[in-house]
Amino acid sequence: MTTIDMLGRPCPIPVIEAKKALRSAAPGDTISVLVDNDIARQNLGKMAAGLGCDFRCETAPGGNILAHITVRKAACQVDGAETSGLVVSIGRDQMGGGSEDLGRSLMKSFIYALTELESPPEQLLFFNAGVKLTTEGSAALDDLEALTRKGVTISSCGACLNYYGLAEQLQTGSVTNMYAIVTAMSQAKRLINL
Repeated sequence: MTTIDMLGRPCPIPVIEAKKALRSAAPGDTISVLVDNDIARQNLGKMAAGLGCDFRCETAPGGNILAHITVRKAACQVDGAETSGLVVSIGRDQMGGGSEDLGRSLMKSFIYALTELESPPEQLLFFNAGVKLTTEGSAALDDLEALTRKGVTISSCGACLNYYGLAEQLQTGSVTNMYAIVTAMSQAKRLINL
């Protein structure tokens, strides 16, 4: 049995690390994940159910949760649906409404999660305030560079970079235009638009 200590690690890292461990697990193997909050437990349970794995939890010392995921079948589809042809367009530097700090943290987590997909998106398109994620000082730059190394094309709207005065601060990917963004979105097999 493998135990992964995810105490203090924010979502989606416990799920991502559990999936990594499950990639090399054989039928009957159990991966245990130590977490400190119920949301992580719920997310691990949903992931296990989606993969066809058994799931159970127990209380660990200090009120923490030890989640056990047991592989039931040989062909475990860890990353689910094929992502070939996936294009992700990002028009904001944060996810959702409400707290700006939380929104920025969620966007960073989203981009990190893209790096952990078995088959990453083909393209990331940034426009409006989303271009701030590809420029100097962005907390997402390391993850965007990791995606570039995996062959993901990263493009930022030139008019948007100019509008925000960031044209000289672009750190990853290349400059594009709205026609190219619309073309990529219209030809995508799958599109996530944030």
